Amino acid sequence: MDAVHEHPALPASAQALVVTNQTVGPLYGERLVNTLKHRYSVVHTLELPDGEEHKNWQTLNLIFDALLQHGCDRKTVLFALGGGVVGDMTGFAAASYMRGVPFVQVPTTLLAQVDSSVGGKTGINHPLGKNMIGAFYQPRLVVCDLATLDTLPERELSAGLAEVIKYGPIADMEFMAWQEGAMEALRARDRAALAHAVRRSCEIKAWVVGQDERESGLRAILNFGHTFGHAIEAGMGYGVWLHGEAVGAGMVMAAELSMRMGLVDQAFVQRLRSLIARAGLPVKAPVLDAADNAGRYLELMRVDKKAESGEIRFVLIDGPGKAVLRAAPDALVRDVIDACC
Repeated sequence: MDAVHEHPALPASAQALVVTNQTVGPLYGERLVNTLKHRYSVVHTLELPDGEEHKNWQTLNLIFDALLQHGCDRKTVLFALGGGVVGDMTGFAAASYMRGVPFVQVPTTLLAQVDSSVGGKTGINHPLGKNMIGAFYQPRLVVCDLATLDTLPERELSAGLAEVIKYGPIADMEFMAWQEGAMEALRARDRAALAHAVRRSCEIKAWVVGQDERESGLRAILNFGHTFGHAIEAGMGYGVWLHGEAVGAGMVMAAELSMRMGLVDQAFVQRLRSLIARAGLPVKAPVLDAADNAGRYLELMRVDKKAESGEIRFVLIDGPGKAVLRAAPDALVRDVIDACC
C-alpha cells in the first residue's frame, strides 16, 4: 500500500477521495492518505458505517455529499479502502458522479481481494433483493496488500474463503485439490498460501470476466452458490449472515441440486461440503419461514438477476470443474431446500 503513489496506472488528478469505513479507516486510512499525498494535491477522506446492512441509498448519498461539498470535478479519483461493501458502493458512486469518475480498489478483506474488487460489478442492495441496483464500471487499478488480512476477524477470513472455494468446482479442480491440502495454512494466514489463493482466484475471475464483462452468459458461473446465498442474506436480514457464510451454505445447496439433476455424484457433494466446513463456514442453511421454508426461499430467489420471466436459473456443477446455468423444477428445488436446512 505504501507504494501505491508510484504505480503508473494511477489516474492523474489534483484531488482524491478515500472512501473507507469506521472499522478499516482507523487501521489503514492515514497510511493510504499519506502515500497518496505524494501524487495528489488534496486528499479527502470519508468514513462510512460498517456492514452489509448499510449498503443502501442513504449511505451511498454520503459519498455524493462529500464529493459535492469538496467541489470535486470529473477527474477526482475515488479510492475504495475496505471490503466488498465499500468497494461496491464507491464503484457505484464513481460510475454515477458526473456520469463517471475514475476509481481505484484497495480491498482489505480476503473476500474483496479474491472476488468483489475484480470485474467491475458495483451497486447497492434493495430491501427486496441483493445488489439489484448498480452498474458495470471497471476500476483503473486494484491494489491487494496481504498485510491488511492480519487484522481481519476470523469470521471474515472464513467468509472470504467461500469465494476462493467456488473457483475450484466451476473452473479448476486442481485449485480445489490445492485448497484441500492448504486449508489449515490459509486459516492460519500463511502469507505464501494466501498469496497463491488470491493470485489464482483473480486469474480465474479475470479470465471469465474478460470473455463476458456484462454477465450475458459465461460470467454467471461466478455466482455458484449465490442464488441460494442471496436468498439467505435477504431472508435473514442483511448482515446477520456474512455474504461468504451464505455462499458457503448456498454452494452445498447448489451442489446437492446438481447431484439430484444427475450432473455430479454424491462423492463430489461430500467432498465440497467437507472443504466448506474445514474453512469454518456453515454447511446447513437457515430456516427462513417455519410455516413454508421452501416457499420463502423460492420467493426470494425469484428476485435474482439471473431469473428470466420469473424462472429461477441456478449455477450448477456439470461435472467437476465445469459449471452451467440451468433452470430446475420447483418441486426438486423444494426437496433440496428441505434436505439442506
